[in-house]
Amino acid sequence: MQFGGVSYVAILIAAIAGFAFGAAYYGVLSKPWMKAARIAPKGGGPAMPGASLLITSFICELVMAWTLAGIVGHLGAGQVTLANGLTSAFFVWLGFMATTLAVNQRYEGFGWDLTLIDAGHWLGVALLMGATIGWWG
Repeated sequence: MQFGGVSYVAILIAAIAGFAFGAAYYGVLSKPWMKAARIAPKGGGPAMPGASLLITSFICELVMAWTLAGIVGHLGAGQVTLANGLTSAFFVWLGFMATTLAVNQRYEGFGWDLTLIDAGHWLGVALLMGATIGWWG
């Protein structure tokens, strides 16, 4: 089965890759992220998010991968390539993800350190998804 010339399997794998990247990324940066987000660790260390939060995160990443596949697929027949997947992902990140984070976190009173950490995460997610979708062509 395909969507916009992209395999649904590629979309699922892209979502899994993005989710796994987030787990590793925030696993490494949990302490600086918690400090920037003004979250006090409970029990001496970072808390593991609950199941409902993890499920919500994965569903949202699945929607992101599906949407990115639609964007890349709209480039036309034969245009679902690794390069076009990466390029599309970068522009989606720059134009929508990074800008939305910057605006929201300014209004929420957070510093640029949180924005840089979160934007780095979403850049990695977008590029992994774009690469996966493009590679599967």
